[in-house]
Amino acid sequence: MNKQHTFRQSIVNKAVSVILGTVVILPATAQTEDPVEVIEVTGLRSSLAEAASIKRNSVGVVDAISAEDIGKFPDTNLAESLQRITGVSISRTNGEGNEITVRGFGGGNNMITLNGRMMPAAQTYGGGSGADGTTRGGSTRAFDFANLASEGIRGVEVYKTSKANIATGGIGATVNIKTARPLDAPGFRSTIGAKAVHDTTNRAGDDVTPELSGLISWTDDDAKFGVSLTGSVQERHSGYVGATVNDWNIGTWGDPNDPDTLFNNSGDIYENAPEVGQLYARPNDLRYAFSDTERTRTNAQLTLQYAASDNLVATLDYLYAENDIQEHRGEIGNWVQNGSNVTAVVFDDGPIATPIYIAESYPGTVDEGYEQQWREQTNTLNSVGINLEYFASDNLLLSLDAHNSKMESLPTGPSDNAASGEIAVGIGSPTVTSREWWFDTELPTYRNVYDDSARGNGNGVVDAGDVGSSILRFRHASQETEISQLKLDGKWMFDSGEFDFGVETRAMEMIARQTAGDNMTLGNWGIANPGEFSEGLLQPLDVAGLFDDFDTGQSQGMGFVADPVALAREGLELYPSDANYFGVSNIFSTNDVVKEDTMAAYFQVALSGELGNMPVNFLAGVRYEKTDVTSTSLVTPPSYLIWENNNDFSLYTDPDTDTIPLSVDADYDHVLPSFDFDVMLTDEVKARFSYSKTIARAGYGDLRVSPSGFGTSGSTLNGTRPTASSSNPALLPLESDNFDVSAEWYFEENSYASIGFFEKRVANFIGTGQEDRTFFDILDQTNGPRALAAAEALRDRGYAVDDTSLFAMMVLLEHPEAFPNGADDYTGSSEQLLQLGETPGWDIVPEEGDPEMVFRTSLPQNNREAKLYGAELAVQHFFGESGFGFQANYTLVRGDIGFDNNGSPDVSQFALAGLSDTANFVFIYDKDGLTARVAYNWRDEYLNRINYRGSNNPTYVESYAQIDANVSYAINEQLTVFVEGINITGENRREHGRTENQLWYLEDLGARYQLGARYNF
Repeated sequence: MNKQHTFRQSIVNKAVSVILGTVVILPATAQTEDPVEVIEVTGLRSSLAEAASIKRNSVGVVDAISAEDIGKFPDTNLAESLQRITGVSISRTNGEGNEITVRGFGGGNNMITLNGRMMPAAQTYGGGSGADGTTRGGSTRAFDFANLASEGIRGVEVYKTSKANIATGGIGATVNIKTARPLDAPGFRSTIGAKAVHDTTNRAGDDVTPELSGLISWTDDDAKFGVSLTGSVQERHSGYVGATVNDWNIGTWGDPNDPDTLFNNSGDIYENAPEVGQLYARPNDLRYAFSDTERTRTNAQLTLQYAASDNLVATLDYLYAENDIQEHRGEIGNWVQNGSNVTAVVFDDGPIATPIYIAESYPGTVDEGYEQQWREQTNTLNSVGINLEYFASDNLLLSLDAHNSKMESLPTGPSDNAASGEIAVGIGSPTVTSREWWFDTELPTYRNVYDDSARGNGNGVVDAGDVGSSILRFRHASQETEISQLKLDGKWMFDSGEFDFGVETRAMEMIARQTAGDNMTLGNWGIANPGEFSEGLLQPLDVAGLFDDFDTGQSQGMGFVADPVALAREGLELYPSDANYFGVSNIFSTNDVVKEDTMAAYFQVALSGELGNMPVNFLAGVRYEKTDVTSTSLVTPPSYLIWENNNDFSLYTDPDTDTIPLSVDADYDHVLPSFDFDVMLTDEVKARFSYSKTIARAGYGDLRVSPSGFGTSGSTLNGTRPTASSSNPALLPLESDNFDVSAEWYFEENSYASIGFFEKRVANFIGTGQEDRTFFDILDQTNGPRALAAAEALRDRGYAVDDTSLFAMMVLLEHPEAFPNGADDYTGSSEQLLQLGETPGWDIVPEEGDPEMVFRTSLPQNNREAKLYGAELAVQHFFGESGFGFQANYTLVRGDIGFDNNGSPDVSQFALAGLSDTANFVFIYDKDGLTARVAYNWRDEYLNRINYRGSNNPTYVESYAQIDANVSYAINEQLTVFVEGINITGENRREHGRTENQLWYLEDLGARYQLGARYNF
């Protein structure tokens, strides 16, 4: 029984072998009284030693960070801790890490497990509105690490090579999060910590917010029964100011009179004009944005353990994580037009000619927008599981593990019916007589000329008396993902190795919903009634003055800030109608359920021995999985698109339309072999080789049945292509053949250097195909008989046929009661355009005789293959007993398919997103109770999206470097005080399109500082 007890302590307590699948060759241990024990972590250096030990003793390529390591990083969540690992990079939202990329594969292609259990993912934000780079519409597989705090986590291990006993789904890596268990450290332990957090970007919230965390762990004297409880509450108030462009339209330069020409002005207004046939760009707009966010993150875990005997250990654990987010966002929006309003365009010298200067002048006035948005979302994770480990004999260990985990990302904003995810109140001032834009700087700038004498209060200053309402939108998006998993694992141990086997069943259900973004008409697009809001509701805001790191040039930057909820309620009182109400649409634009039922079985054999007097380890196995997929959508067919003005359209669905259920079944199976080999070439040098076949399943959004995203930004007569998207429930998983070879040199205690090379040959990559389709008998009023007649009338009278004039003439011809002379009454004046565009009931809807609208429809297809390859270099070293040390690593990632920036905007492309080089350097001091660390993290520019928006554009996140630091001092064995700085140099984030002059998003961010203490009882 003593040997059994030894095994229970070495295997159960170090769950690496039993649960996680990291094979530390234990048969030799089994035959001796010198078991592998968990390293007692008493300082930063010890935690790094533990991570190095896991790396050294594992078969396959594994990197790890431990509790002390995480605790000493000045990181706010696990994603930011993981970015320190070689080959791991992260994406950030509002300056905080949320998703990881491993060796070029993004979050949806990495498997995240908690104590070996597959974790569900769900992420929606902003009602899926698409208003900026942070909004999400649900249906993701990518786990959002922003929901988990670093406190309370025992360690994290990143498996870059796969094994038969690891659940499938991670082509990039499998990341296992380990939580503390009381029998791992018998006795009583208790810790409490507190932080005061100051975020330098905060404007509207509290300058100092609290974070509290604590841990209690207890076992009885015999270490038979134990209880541990961890918890943390973190509050952060932050903000940012930035800029965004809604879309970049890409066209081919030719005859300015061609309707497809984006600027559609034949005058002598172009400087450095593109060559005929050259691609060129026109931005939709330029928006300055500001945001104020309050986030409260609550984590708790309860673990109960009972060792019924030396042979049987039962563990019951429960994890709760909640992340509640509230954001007030505002904009200054200036729209780029076309036709005769454009007076000057200067292009750059790039291969895709991009305007670096645009000027417009208007016959009357147009509006500047100041939309106010309220966003509110709560992400909640609940996970409960039970694990039984039983030594049936001295050589046979059995493990039964069952869990149910559910992740919900639900809107929690105000509404009189279903909760809102975003409330967007369109307001603006119709006082702009001319505009200029400059796009050749890191932050594009603008200058307006204002005149409030005609459509304002006439005091010569743009103020609240010149501002009125336009359109109100409520949006709701949600995602819920639930996983139930049951595993039976066995381990037979013999003199020279072990034999692992197991079976697993897993049921996953994902539900994603998004309501239609119906436009509720208040003062309409033309701002019918400036000065209509009650006094004090709108306050002026110098948005340009909020930028710290960017030159706003001649931009006036004058905006307004107001409570979006109060604005919405007052707007609805000003414009009561049956179509206007304080709530979200009762029609879902997406209502999808995806179910995956998976059965799996595996076996693997581990052998240890010698080869030419050199110790070697072999691990070979195979996993078989079969998955049945059922995808169901409840579809409410849209009726048509309402043409509300020039390029303004909204999707209309008759509320009496019946919902149609659509369902598709699919299935697939895979045989997945794996092989690992390592050899100790000397006492200090280990070499490794690994091969495995892995899969990663298609994103939930690609597996939906229903078409969605119906829209257009102009008339098809003038060349605009309506767009839609469709899905493909029969998509197969990506399949990757993975090769790794590496060498590690452990030249001193706690010190090593390593180099590795990897290659991934991936089939079934999901590309995007495009087809021109019609849907649900939706008709096209923008290219029917009425549109053709209006275009002819305009040409006969010498007017340009752009979307503004075409819409206006169509409306005029439809209302002879107001225009008895027909087309001869058309003047094109700003006053008349305002009347034609903003009179209630004068929108244009399809009618019999109009053609069916043809949508350029994007749909996913398994039609691509690609190869990724790269290298990883890492070194960790401590200089004797001086206390000084460092960590450094560099990862190089390459792929054989990139995005062609010169590619046609009419053709979708396939490219490998997320590929970038990364580097870390961490300087460490740890001695006599004083611990200091300065961490530098860098990620090179990478392709973030492909086929984005109307012109199949790319988005590139520009290179980013961040410096974090922390210093702690142990006053005594119980009390430690510390100070931390995150992004202490205030680095910013920028994203661009086909050229750097094509800005997508920019965020001016800042540093965050934390002062705190931990006390151990």
